[in-house]
Amino acid sequence: MKLFLTAEWRHLINLTYKVPPKLLLPHVPQGLELDVIEGSAYVSLVAFDFLNTRVRGVKVPFHINFPEVNLRYYVKHKGRRGVVFIKEYVPKHCIAFIANRFYNEPYTSFPMESKQENLADGGHRSTYRIWKERDKYKLEVQVSPETFVPSDDTPDHYFKEHSVGFGKEKKGDTLYYLVEHPVWATRKVTDLNLDYDFGALYGPEWEFLNTSEPVHRIFAEGSNIRVYRPNRLEGAELPQMEMDE
Repeated sequence: MKLFLTAEWRHLINLTYKVPPKLLLPHVPQGLELDVIEGSAYVSLVAFDFLNTRVRGVKVPFHINFPEVNLRYYVKHKGRRGVVFIKEYVPKHCIAFIANRFYNEPYTSFPMESKQENLADGGHRSTYRIWKERDKYKLEVQVSPETFVPSDDTPDHYFKEHSVGFGKEKKGDTLYYLVEHPVWATRKVTDLNLDYDFGALYGPEWEFLNTSEPVHRIFAEGSNIRVYRPNRLEGAELPQMEMDE
């Protein structure tokens, strides 16, 4: 495996929604199965900060610290859980170009902002904004002072811990790429402020999420991460990844 990118992923917000499997099944890459739990599939709106980013060991000026907001769903390959992205937003065109070029991932660039505030009681407020044309969208949470590591049989662990991402080459072959990071500590989300239009940002089929409530709300502290170059899935055995802080 060839290392492609190192960074820190910090201040991760994950809002997870139940969705009908039939909405996602036509989009599942070849060789994978949709991860369905008791008849439901799930999508997550995820926002976080990229910090200290290096591509092939090099810091690219003006592309070192930036936010990302994405919408993703969950799949399995021979029992191994992973994620597939519906759309990923970043603030720099160059970042979107590199991700599309090397990973064929659905990245788009629009003006964005991340704001992190430590509160007097020890809690934290995390805010992400996207400007798309004339519209402005906001995702903001307030979280408790206490941190904890959820056990591996909890929904929090299930939706935040994945070491493999999947996608498609332009000609249709399924790709996978591996991500290393230690298990993340979390904080309890005590308040949510979501001013968002899923239909405008991800397509009309997702507009129903505007009036849906997330079934899980997670805030993860984050850590250092390593992302490896993509490979074709066909015939591959996916290695397990493990990384210390």
